[in-house]
Amino acid sequence: MDEKQQVLKGHKLNINARKTVAITGVNDVLSFDAGEVLLSTEQGVLMIRGSELHVNRLTLEKGEVDIDGRIDSLTYSDNTSYGKSGESLFGRLFK
Repeated sequence: MDEKQQVLKGHKLNINARKTVAITGVNDVLSFDAGEVLLSTEQGVLMIRGSELHVNRLTLEKGEVDIDGRIDSLTYSDNTSYGKSGESLFGRLFK
C-alpha cells in the first residue's frame, strides 16, 4: 500500500498541441462524455472541456489518464466543495 501512495504523490498535466493530454495524480473519473471529462485529482476536481474527447488510457492504480480530442479548457475546483450535499457539482464549479 505504501508503494501505491508514493506513485500518487505528484500531479502533472502534459498537453500536446491541444489534441492530447496525459494526466497523473488522478484519484477517480467522476464523469466523461465527448464534450467534458471530470476527474478527481490530488489538486482538486479537474474539468476538461472540448470536443470529440476520448479517454484512451485509464490506470487508477497508478493515477494516470490519457485523453485525446480537441481540448478547449481546463478548470480546477477544490476537492472540499465537491462533497457538499444539496448543491450540484456544476453549481459549485461556476460560483
